Amino acid sequence: MAPLNVLMFGTGEYTTGFVGGGMSTSDKKVGVVALTLFDLRRRGKVGNLSMVGTSGTKFPAIRGHLQKNISAVYNNLDVSFASFPSDTTTRDPESYKEAINALSPGDAITIFTPDTTHYPVALYAIQHGIHVLITKPAVKHLAEHQELLHEARKNKVFVFIEHHKRFDPAYADARARAKTLGEFNYFYSYMSQPKSQLETFKAWAGKDSDISYYLNSHHVDICESMVPEYKPVKVTASGSRGTAEDLGCVPGTEDTISLLVEWEKRHESRRRATAVYTASWTAPQRAGVHSNQYFHYMASNGEIRIDQAKRGYDVAEDSEGQLMWYNPFYMKYAPDEEGNFNGQTGYGYISFEKFVDAVTAFKEGKATLDELDRRGLPTLRNTIATTAILEAGRQSLDERRSVEITQEDEGWRLR
Repeated sequence: MAPLNVLMFGTGEYTTGFVGGGMSTSDKKVGVVALTLFDLRRRGKVGNLSMVGTSGTKFPAIRGHLQKNISAVYNNLDVSFASFPSDTTTRDPESYKEAINALSPGDAITIFTPDTTHYPVALYAIQHGIHVLITKPAVKHLAEHQELLHEARKNKVFVFIEHHKRFDPAYADARARAKTLGEFNYFYSYMSQPKSQLETFKAWAGKDSDISYYLNSHHVDICESMVPEYKPVKVTASGSRGTAEDLGCVPGTEDTISLLVEWEKRHESRRRATAVYTASWTAPQRAGVHSNQYFHYMASNGEIRIDQAKRGYDVAEDSEGQLMWYNPFYMKYAPDEEGNFNGQTGYGYISFEKFVDAVTAFKEGKATLDELDRRGLPTLRNTIATTAILEAGRQSLDERRSVEITQEDEGWRLR
């Protein structure tokens, strides 16, 4: 079978590392999506690549950036791709339809764009027989999540949510160990990024989405995957404000959001657990790490603590003016001894390879959609509680009340 053809939707930091006319100042200076797919093409797992954004006039500069910072660094790695809209088109928010129409049923699309665009783009792709990978959060609303799940099954396509923390070795090991520690009792997580991210996300931060959707989605998903026998039943959210507004974000933009979630064991309602998920995008500019990330899981027979911020690897550079803690376990950008990209063991890379391998297995008849769900991959079916919690959190903030989550014959609901 021919390798999988992939369309990349979104041309910014996560896809190319190109932001505001130049290289990103974050830890994703050459992106993640495009680099990973260029390497998977080199390895024969991916075929034709294309990219779509809303502004075609960016593509000449993006190609120059990729040629200089990827191809020239990694042994002339092929960074070619077809692009939509044309290089002379200033803006076309509907260009994704033209790009998807150029694909064939059985091809795939990756979606790394603002949260509000995930649903319409994914739905259009699914209805055209295209397999889909969506960055987290899958969508903003529970009803949209369930509609995509219905359409994906109807059109027999695989939809994967790019919750890459599931493939972090420490987190993956913790998820396995949690199964031996008895009943779920308590979970606390924290994740943050520096205030500079508000400049990167200024087009949508506080308007179309919030920091809970962006960062809490990581640990909510990890918790969901650790305790599949439990279901969330109530969410109460709290948010701090002021700093993001001072930096130019729209009034009401939360700096930090905490979600207090009550979990109940399925078929055994007397067993309850409590979880607190906290996320912030107003951490100090010079915190030494781009993303603080840790959690504490407690069960009836033991507990797990993970701090994945510093990882025992620090670098002092005069240009940075401070000690820096890097995370090569996510994306390792150093080339190998032959000059090729050598980041195949990074969990950021692994997440995409899992998607490509799953789609290939499905197309070759080696796995069904139900089997891919049973493998514990972050599929639409396996991430529905995360969407319910995130939307309930937003509703709780807006309405200043606790929000209940129910599961009925017709599906999940908030009330």
